[in-house]
Amino acid sequence: MRVPALAAGWVTQTFVHWPFRSEEVRPLVPDGLVLDEYDGAAWVSFTPFVMTDLRPSALPTVVPGLPAFPETNLRTYVRSRDGCRGIWFLSLEVGCPLMLAARAVGVPYHPGTVSVSRQEDLVRYAGSRWGGGASYEMAVRLGEPITPAERDEWLTSRWRAYTRRLGIIWETPVEHEPWPLRAAAIVDLQENVTSAAGLPRPHAEPLVHFSEGVRRVRFGLSRPVGRAARRR
Repeated sequence: MRVPALAAGWVTQTFVHWPFRSEEVRPLVPDGLVLDEYDGAAWVSFTPFVMTDLRPSALPTVVPGLPAFPETNLRTYVRSRDGCRGIWFLSLEVGCPLMLAARAVGVPYHPGTVSVSRQEDLVRYAGSRWGGGASYEMAVRLGEPITPAERDEWLTSRWRAYTRRLGIIWETPVEHEPWPLRAAAIVDLQENVTSAAGLPRPHAEPLVHFSEGVRRVRFGLSRPVGRAARRR
């Protein structure tokens, strides 16, 4: 990344990954992108976390950014037509109204009430959109640190996000240090974020990771990379 535009940290992050049949996810991804698969499945990940110290990267590190706030995204995995791997956001839940400015490049933010709390090795996440609709409550029990296998890295190490706005595909590059991953298990999960995005119920138990986080996240400027043909 030549010139990062924003800097931030992502902490207290849980990754809940479900495999889906490709035909169930493909209609949710624009024609300008190719659905990426692992072991013959299209994966969808539900990832709540806390955003910390979001600020323009040109500011000195001694200057504080925005106060920390929780966020949750629902995403799948894609490749551009030239083979670059990235993330396609199906939805994002956020309690910070300033993040809605990212809708300018098509980031599907939904404002709402979002919370994260932790008591030793039990982490709780909750969120609900303003005006009703999608909501979730999740409790996760943390396990031991793990050495990431190939699938773990495939699911968590993505260096660009794609969005769509006014028929154009936008690419936003991201850089950060490697995720320190721990095993994790869901204690309780109630959500309708996946169905609100147009997905059926998952067919298999999820793969779950937790990370204390990465604190040197850098976002590049979003740039248009192609047109998104409309589906008929």
